[in-house]
Amino acid sequence: MKAELNAENKTLNIQQEITFFNQSNDTLTSIVLNDWNNAFSTKNTPLAKRFSDEFYRGFHLAKEEERGSTKKLILLDANKSVLLWERTDKNPDLIEVKLTENLLPNQKVVLQLTYVTKIPSDKFTKYGYNNSGTIHLKNWFLTPARYENHNFIRYSNTNLDDIANAYSSFEIDLKVPKNSEAISDLKSSKSSANETFLNYKLSGNNRTNFSVIIEPKSSFESYKNSAVEVLTDLKNNKLNTIQKAIVIDRVVNFTNDLIGKYPHEKIIVSQTDYERNPFYGLNQLPSFISPFPDEFLFEIKFLKTYLNEYLKTSLQLDPRKDNWIYDGLQVYAMMKYMDENHPNTKMMGSASNIKLLKSFNLVNIGFNEQYSYFYMLMARKNLDQPLGDSKNTLIKFNEQIASKYRAGLSILFLDDYLQNDAVTTSIRQFYNQNQIKQVSRTDFETILKSNTDKDINWFFNIIINSRAIIDYKFSSVSKTKDSITFSVINRTGTPIPIPIYGTKKGVVVFKQWLDIEERDSTFTIQRKGADKIILNLKNEVPEYNLRNNWKKLDGFFPNNRPVKFVFMKDLEDPYYNQVLYVPTLSYNLYDGLTPGMRLHNKTILDKPFTFDLNPSYSTKSNNLSGSASFVVNQNYRNTTLYNARYSLSGSYFHYAQDATYLKLNPTIQLRIREPNFRDNRKQLILFRQVIVNKEKSAFVTDNSPSNYSIFDARYVNSKTEVTNHFNFSSDVQISSNFGKVTGEIEYRKLFENNRQINLRFYAGSFLYNKTASDFFSFALDRPTDYLFDYNYFGRSESTGFFSQQHIMAEGGFKSKIATPYANKWITSLNASVSVWNWIEVYGDVGFIKNRGQNEKFVYDSGIRLNLVTDYFELYFPIYSNNGWEIAQNNYNEKVRFIVTFSPKTLINLFNRKWF
Repeated sequence: MKAELNAENKTLNIQQEITFFNQSNDTLTSIVLNDWNNAFSTKNTPLAKRFSDEFYRGFHLAKEEERGSTKKLILLDANKSVLLWERTDKNPDLIEVKLTENLLPNQKVVLQLTYVTKIPSDKFTKYGYNNSGTIHLKNWFLTPARYENHNFIRYSNTNLDDIANAYSSFEIDLKVPKNSEAISDLKSSKSSANETFLNYKLSGNNRTNFSVIIEPKSSFESYKNSAVEVLTDLKNNKLNTIQKAIVIDRVVNFTNDLIGKYPHEKIIVSQTDYERNPFYGLNQLPSFISPFPDEFLFEIKFLKTYLNEYLKTSLQLDPRKDNWIYDGLQVYAMMKYMDENHPNTKMMGSASNIKLLKSFNLVNIGFNEQYSYFYMLMARKNLDQPLGDSKNTLIKFNEQIASKYRAGLSILFLDDYLQNDAVTTSIRQFYNQNQIKQVSRTDFETILKSNTDKDINWFFNIIINSRAIIDYKFSSVSKTKDSITFSVINRTGTPIPIPIYGTKKGVVVFKQWLDIEERDSTFTIQRKGADKIILNLKNEVPEYNLRNNWKKLDGFFPNNRPVKFVFMKDLEDPYYNQVLYVPTLSYNLYDGLTPGMRLHNKTILDKPFTFDLNPSYSTKSNNLSGSASFVVNQNYRNTTLYNARYSLSGSYFHYAQDATYLKLNPTIQLRIREPNFRDNRKQLILFRQVIVNKEKSAFVTDNSPSNYSIFDARYVNSKTEVTNHFNFSSDVQISSNFGKVTGEIEYRKLFENNRQINLRFYAGSFLYNKTASDFFSFALDRPTDYLFDYNYFGRSESTGFFSQQHIMAEGGFKSKIATPYANKWITSLNASVSVWNWIEVYGDVGFIKNRGQNEKFVYDSGIRLNLVTDYFELYFPIYSNNGWEIAQNNYNEKVRFIVTFSPKTLINLFNRKWF
C-alpha cells in the first residue's frame, strides 16, 4: 500500500494491492472488504444509529467536513480489468467485490485499488484527527473480511473495536508532511522523500490490525526489554522515565509469565486507547482528590490498556462473538496482578485510612472486590446479559463494565474451584494454539476440560451462556464442639458449586467447596473452632445476594444483624442492616425552605424491599411536613414483563398559605421491555388509588372537595433516541363524582439538516361528571393537579411569578386563554420547530367543550428557548386568542418557564446512555 497524507484536507490518497489467498475449501465468486472508515459518511449508517441509541448528539450535529468516508474507489484485477463492487445501505462500511473468475481453494487473486480516505474528527470515537494536529488512524484502509464457516464475516462498525479482518501481512509506504512524525506498532524505517514529505516504510506479518499515529512531534516514549518494545504516551507528568520503565517492565513480564510471549516486536499503549476503555472508578476522580499514588494510577492504567492491546492484537478470536474471552482474560490477569503486587490495596485507596470514613463499606472493601459490585449493579436492576452474547447486543454499561468484570470474575471463580493451576495452564495452551490457527470459544472449552477431572459443563452452560442468577442460603444449622451439620438451599435452582468458610474472630480456619447439584443438600464438616460459617465469603461465585450467606455458631440470636447508620450513600454490607441518613432541602411557596432528614435503606445496589422516610420542617408555616414510601420490587428474569413494583407512598405539605394536604398512594407498577435489551422501547402499566385529604383554605376558592379518592389506570409506551422520540400514553380515572379517559402522543424528530420538530397531541373526555367546579376539569394551560403529581412551586397561584411555571400536561398551552378549563372534552396539538440551535418557534391549537356551550377553538404561538428539553425551557408568547400578546401590558407576566431541580431527574438525563 502507498498512502500519502494531505494534512490540510485530512485525507489519505491510497494505492493498494491485495493478494487474497483462498485457504478455505470453498469456491469464491466474490470477496468482502471491510471499509469501516465509511461508517462515518452519513447519519444513517449503523454507527450513526448506535450513537443515536446511546444519546450521543455530537455525530448527528457535526459539520460535514468532520465526517469520514471512502471515495473515488477504483478496483482492478491483475489484468487491469475493472471489477464491479457494491456497498449496501444496510452495510455501507462493507464492500463486496465481484470476481471475474471463480477463486478455487488454494488459489490466489490480486486486487488493485485506488481510493481516497477522508479521516473523521476524533470527537466521535477518539480515533481520527484533532485540532492540535494529531491524527490517530484506526480501521482507515480497505482490507479483506475474515472468511469463516463458508461465509465472510459481515460486521459493521458500531464503535466496538471488533473488526473481523482476515490475518494479513502488510507492506506500506506512508508519506507524511516533513513537519510530522509517524508512530506505529509495525516495523518502521524513515527516509526523506523530498523537501516537503517524509517516507515511512511499515511492515508486519500475521496481523488483523495495527495503529498509526501521526503527530507534529511525537509524544510517545519507547521502553524496551527482552520481550517487546512498548511505545506509550499515557499521561502522568509526575513520574520520571525510570519509574515508568519499572512499572512497564513489571507488567510486561507478568503478562508473559501468565499468558505467553507477545508475538510481535512492538506494541502501542496509547492515552487514546485508555480513554476509550478507562478503568471506571479511577477515571471519574479529579486528580487533586485522587486517593491513589501517582505511580499506582499509572500502573493500573498501563496494565489495563496493555492487556487490552496485547490480547486484541495477538488472539485470533472472533472479536464480536467471543468477546467474553478477551474481557475475561483481561480482568482475570488484572486481578491476579493486583493480588501479586498490591494485595492490601482498597477500592478507595488511601481513603480507607481516614477514621471518619471507617463506617463506610465502600472504603473497606478490597480493590478486587469492586468488580463483583459493578456486575451486581446490573443484576439487581435485572439488566445483566449472558456473557456469551455477541458484543453488539450488549447495552453500554454491560459492554464496557459489568459483563467485562463478570467475565474476569467467572474465570477466577473457575480457577479457585479447579485448583492445581488448571485454568492458568489452559490459558497458556490456548494462547499457544492461537499462534498456529484461528481459535474460538470451543477450543478454549476443550482445553479447560482436558486439564481437569471435574465436570465443568455448568460453567459454560450457566455462567457463560445464560443469565441465570445464583443464590444459596443456609436453612438449618446444628453444631457440636467438633462438627457442624448444615443444610444449604439453592434458591434459584442453578447447580453451581459454592465454597463454605469457617471463621474464628474474623480469621478463616477452614474452606471447602460444596459440589451442590440439588436443593436442600445436607453436609457435616469439622468445626475447627469456628464461631461463624459463611457461604462464598470472598465472593468467588458471582452471587446475586450475599445477605443470607452466614450463620453465627455462638450467641442466642445467631443472625441478629445490628443496625448501622451511614451518611449519604454506601455499598451494601451483608452483615448489617444499613440505614442511610441524608440532609435534604426542598422548597415551595407555602412551606418555604424545608430542611429535613431523609432516612432510607437504598444502597448503591437495588434491593427487594426499600423504605424512604423524609420528615422535614416547613420554615414558613413552622410545622412538620414530609414524605414516605415503602416499596417491594419483584424481578422476572425471562419474560418481557421484567419488573413488578408494589408501593405505598404518602406526602404531607401545604397546597396554600393556610392549608395542608395529605396524599396516600398505594400503587402497582408493571414494567415491560423488548427481548432485545438494546431496544430503547419501554412499556409501563400502572394501577393506583390516590387518596387525598385537604384542609379548607381561605385563599383558595375553587369549590374543590376536601376529601376524595380516585382510581387511576395508566399505560405508557415510549421509545427515545437522539434522532427520534415517540411516546404514547393513555389514562383512565374513576371516582364517585367523575370518570375520564385521556390519550397522549408525543413525537420528536431531529432531521439530517439538524432541524428538530416536536409534536404532541392530547385528547380527553369525561365519561361522566357530577362535579360543580373546575377542580377536576381538563386544563388548557395550567392543570389543577388534583392528583398532586407535579412539582409545582406554587400550585394554587393564579397570578404572579409562580403562576408562570409551565407543566407540559393536558392542553399544554403557554398563553392563558380566557376559558382555561373544559368540563366535557378537550383536544390539543402542541408543536415547535427549531430555528437556530436551541431557539424554536412554537404553536398550539385545540378545541375545548364545556357543558351548555359550543366547542371553542383556541390557539397560541411564540418563541421557545429549549435549553434542556423537559428540564429547563422558556416560552415567550407572541400571538393567541388574546391578540398580539407581545404588544400588551405586563408582558413579563406572560412568559412561562420549565425548571427541574430534582437531582434524580437530572441524573437520569446523563445515565440513559448507559442503560
